[in-house]
Amino acid sequence: MATALDALSAIRAFNRFELKYLIGRDQIEAVRRDLSERLHPDPHSRDGSYPVWSLYYDTPDRKFYWEKIDGVKFRRKLRIRHYGSPASLDASTTVFVEIKQRINRVTQKRRVALPYDDALSLCDSHARPEKVAAEDDRVVDEVLMLVGGLDLEPSAITGYQRLAMLGYDTDSGLRVTFDTHLRGRTTDLVLHSKVVTGSILDPSLAIVEVKVNERVPYWLTEKVARHNMQLVRISKYCTSVEGVAPPGLRLRVEETP
Repeated sequence: MATALDALSAIRAFNRFELKYLIGRDQIEAVRRDLSERLHPDPHSRDGSYPVWSLYYDTPDRKFYWEKIDGVKFRRKLRIRHYGSPASLDASTTVFVEIKQRINRVTQKRRVALPYDDALSLCDSHARPEKVAAEDDRVVDEVLMLVGGLDLEPSAITGYQRLAMLGYDTDSGLRVTFDTHLRGRTTDLVLHSKVVTGSILDPSLAIVEVKVNERVPYWLTEKVARHNMQLVRISKYCTSVEGVAPPGLRLRVEETP
């Protein structure tokens, strides 16, 4: 049976523009129903949504965190991402080691799929995996350069429940996601931990992410305005580093373009 992991593993590197909006969780169904006129539900997600957990790496003085806070135009992040619950993770579970890079408004992502143990060895012990596809060599080289050259260490874990919708035909590069139950911590930094993780966003709110290859379609801009969705700047990683976020405290609301 196909899973979200099957679909995501086919994509190793891509460029995208990303916009984030803040809505109430009680708005999700109305927005989802409206978008369903032009978008399809992610066919690979079970029961309509799936958990996403990420282990982030940073320098001892939190270089990546401060670059985001200061709005540096070129910045990167390194993480290990698991699509599933912590309880489902073991040494052989496939995860993604990802480098997420921002250049002005363009987001680039490079990643390699590895067994969890190999991913930890790569990021924590700087050990090259024995079995890596030729097309993934450059990603592994870049990860080794980052963890070795910057002395990276585990810094935070984030988790949330994601519902995804996909474009098709002329909107085939469009992806819209709804993230709820946002959680984060800066202790016990292993993805398979059973530690209860605290909320990093008011539980009554949700983050909607619009990811597009070129530009947001006009029809989607109209729907965003119709539902009074607020454009925000929020980093799940930064909010996890900062701790539990009171409602609206660390969200910078912008005018919708």
